[in-house]
Amino acid sequence: MRTTRALAASAAACAVLGLAAPTASAWTDPTSVVSAPSVIARGGQLVLTVNGGGNNACTTPGSTISSNAFPTTTLTSLGGNTASATVRVNSFANAGSYSVTTTCENRTRTFPGVFTVLGGVRGGIGGSSTTGATPTDMAIGGGLVAAALVGGGVFWMRRRAERRI
Repeated sequence: MRTTRALAASAAACAVLGLAAPTASAWTDPTSVVSAPSVIARGGQLVLTVNGGGNNACTTPGSTISSNAFPTTTLTSLGGNTASATVRVNSFANAGSYSVTTTCENRTRTFPGVFTVLGGVRGGIGGSSTTGATPTDMAIGGGLVAAALVGGGVFWMRRRAERRI
């Protein structure tokens, strides 16, 4: 009799668990967000791919992805449990690591540190921030020109004197 009660109790527990399992797995959060490239400059274009999400949750119409570095964008289904969005990073985004938030079937999940925005670089001016030559540059250039003139004059005078001998 004790064996029968134990079997009945375990059968009831399995039945309850079996009925609850489909409800629990009806919606699962996306498992990951991948960024290509993972490091980007301000104003650059970024492709974000959302993987996972049971029952194609993030591939349904109205699914979005957002961050502080770009405006909220609609996800496009890639088939299966994968969705993607192409975004442009704001030109005023601060340098650093950014999180991404997905909204699928009115449920949100945040993924920290998905991509990094690089700081601004002053390129093309050779590290200089002034325009034109500085007074020091002018003095050095003038000294070199004067030395060249004196050296050329001395060389020319010596050549003239050698011919007369």
